[in-house]
Amino acid sequence: MTPDRWTLALETGVLTLPEAGKALVLRAAAEADFSALGDVTAVQGFFPGHRRLEARGVDVCVAPEGVFDVALVQSVKARAESLSLVAQALTHLRPGGLLLVDGQKSEGIESYLKAVRAVLPVEDVLSKSHGKLFWLTRPETLPPSVVAWKASPQRVEGGYITAPGGFSADGPDPGSELLVALVPLLKGRIADLGAGWGYIAAELLAEQDGITRIDLVEAEWAALEAAKANIDDPRAQYIWGDATSHHPDEPYDVILSNPPFHIGRDADPGLGRAFIASAARMLKRPGQFFMVANRHLPYEAALKDHFGTGRMLAELQGYKLYQASKPKQAKP
Repeated sequence: MTPDRWTLALETGVLTLPEAGKALVLRAAAEADFSALGDVTAVQGFFPGHRRLEARGVDVCVAPEGVFDVALVQSVKARAESLSLVAQALTHLRPGGLLLVDGQKSEGIESYLKAVRAVLPVEDVLSKSHGKLFWLTRPETLPPSVVAWKASPQRVEGGYITAPGGFSADGPDPGSELLVALVPLLKGRIADLGAGWGYIAAELLAEQDGITRIDLVEAEWAALEAAKANIDDPRAQYIWGDATSHHPDEPYDVILSNPPFHIGRDADPGLGRAFIASAARMLKRPGQFFMVANRHLPYEAALKDHFGTGRMLAELQGYKLYQASKPKQAKP
């Protein structure tokens, strides 16, 4: 197995850590080896990755606190989020501390290197395994342009607050709006799988009195925190977890979902299919499942595999809205 780039840089002597050993890792990858960095605090707000790090015995949290001697940013595909992570890392580094930024070429690391190099003196770069690691020493005072990279929640259409860097951060997406507009009157216990910052749940709770409870199941901690800020209704319950492995205390009457369909830069319909299977498992026998998805995604076969009946309620603006019932995994 090829060592991570920071491990290789340390082993070959091109990189030396400060004598003090408190290290921060932002967007820590679940399978990465951070042992070479010393006393590590990993930050990961994505539930499956967080739990995997926790299971490995890594000290992991959802948001950084305190001051560190070393900070490693594992960049992501979104430029704004990656640069925000760099600014956040520098904020938590002591002056003279060491910043490392690591990422793949396919996810834009060369662009991030160029942006950082334009405002801060990058000391060295290691290229390996289709990616780059670069590092620099934190100056006493951070340039205002770097501080400005740090993203914060924003208020969008309808007065909603969204999580920076997350799905639909600029406002409600058309798929969710379609679901809210066309879903019929609902009753009983509801779940919203992949609830994001809470748009679907907030709109339905405001309109429908027949809902007795709605569980917002969301894997991104920051998105769920935004949902809590957006909804002031005691019927809403917030569950930080993986929708594909969530096990409610009792089956739901209705499940709603606008599922994710990307891993990295690539579309992966397997995520939506996993949401469909999970919904069938969590519904009562007479329960209803409503799912909105991009028109090009092939979910019809999965719906037929997991539900006895189903139909397409609407096709509009590049989205399809499905209704399915009689889940095959449910108990009679």
